[in-house]
Amino acid sequence: MTDASAPRAGELTFVAPRRAKPQRHLADLSMAERRAAVAELGEKPFRADQLSRHYFSKLTESAEEMTDLPAASRERLGQLLPDLLTSVREITCDNGTTRKTLWRLFDGSLVESVLMRYPDRATICVSSQAGCGMNCPFCATGQAGLTRNMSTAEIVGQVVAGARSLARGEVPGGPGRISNVVFMGMGEPMANYKAVIGAVRRMVDPAPEGLGISARGVTVSTVGLVPAIEKLSAEGLPVTLAVSLHAPDDELRDTLVPINTRWKVAEVLDAAWAYAARTKRRVSIEYALIKDINDQEWRADLLGRLLKGKLVHVNLIPLNPTPGSKWTASRPEDERAFVRRLEWHGVAVTVRDTRGREIDGACGQLAAASPEL
Repeated sequence: MTDASAPRAGELTFVAPRRAKPQRHLADLSMAERRAAVAELGEKPFRADQLSRHYFSKLTESAEEMTDLPAASRERLGQLLPDLLTSVREITCDNGTTRKTLWRLFDGSLVESVLMRYPDRATICVSSQAGCGMNCPFCATGQAGLTRNMSTAEIVGQVVAGARSLARGEVPGGPGRISNVVFMGMGEPMANYKAVIGAVRRMVDPAPEGLGISARGVTVSTVGLVPAIEKLSAEGLPVTLAVSLHAPDDELRDTLVPINTRWKVAEVLDAAWAYAARTKRRVSIEYALIKDINDQEWRADLLGRLLKGKLVHVNLIPLNPTPGSKWTASRPEDERAFVRRLEWHGVAVTVRDTRGREIDGACGQLAAASPEL
C-alpha cells in the first residue's frame, strides 16, 4: 500500500522551516478529539461540550471566566486554551470599520489580519502562514519569504478575536458577527493545506463544535497549487475557490507568479473548472492590475476567451503600493478598458474595493512589519 498523502511523482512539496510547534489548543481538535483530550485531563467528556460552547459561541477568552465550571475543572481545562496570539498593534481606518491587527505568535513570528465591517456584512481576512514562500514580486508578503506554517488554532484564533470585537461592540455599528472569512492574508493557504482545512472546518461546524459560519461565506485563495485544488474538491466543503491568476499567458505569469513554472495557466484553470463542476460554486479569479505590465487590452481579450462560458467571476485589484516596488496600479482609463473587454466576452467582473490601503492592510500589502518600540 502507498500513502495517499505522499506527493505524486513530479509534484512539488512546500515545506516550512522546522520549528517548535505551538501548544495544543481546543481549536486544533475535532469534537471527538476534544472529548478524548478532556478525559486525558481527568474530566468528564461532556466538559468538552461546555468548553467548546464557551470558546466558539460565547467567545470567552479564558477558562477563568467560565464560572459555570468548577474551579478545579477550570484550571485543568485551561490547558486546552493556551494563549497563541498576542496583539502587538492595531491600526484603523474608514472611521474604525477597517481594523488591521499585528499578532505575535508564541515563537515571535509576526502575522496580520484585517477586519472589515460593511453595512451588510463583516469580513475578516486571515493569515495562514508567517510570511510566504511563493515569491510573487509585486506582493510585500511574498518578498518577505516564508517563516513557518501556522497551526489550525492560530488561524482560527484570528477569526475568534474578530468575532469577539464585533460581539462586544468595539467596531462602529453596534454588536455584530463575522459573516465572511477570506484566506487572503499572509501566506499561500494551499501550501499549509492540513491546517487550513482544519481551520475551515472549525469555522463552518455548527455551534458549539465551531463558529457556525456558512461555508459559502468562506473563500480560500491559491496562486495555483493544482494538486491541492484537486484535494479541496473532494473535501465536501462548498467554500469559494479564489485563484490568484494575475496574467492569462504563461510567459508573463512565469514572472509574476513563479509557481507558474510548475503548473501552467491551462492546468490551473482546468483544476478550477473541475472544482466548480464538483461543488457548483463559482470560481473567483483574482487579477492585480499593474500599469503597463498586465493591463493591456489584448490580455483582457485573452483572459476573456479563457473564461468565457465558465462558472467564474473576475475580481480586478488595482495594485496596492508596497515599499520599494517598481510597479504601480493601472491608469484609470486602462482599468476601464480592461473591464469593458471582459464584459464584451460575457465574463462577470468587478473592481475590488481597496479597503485598508492607507494602513497597508489591502491585498498584497501585509508584511507584518514590527512596530517601533
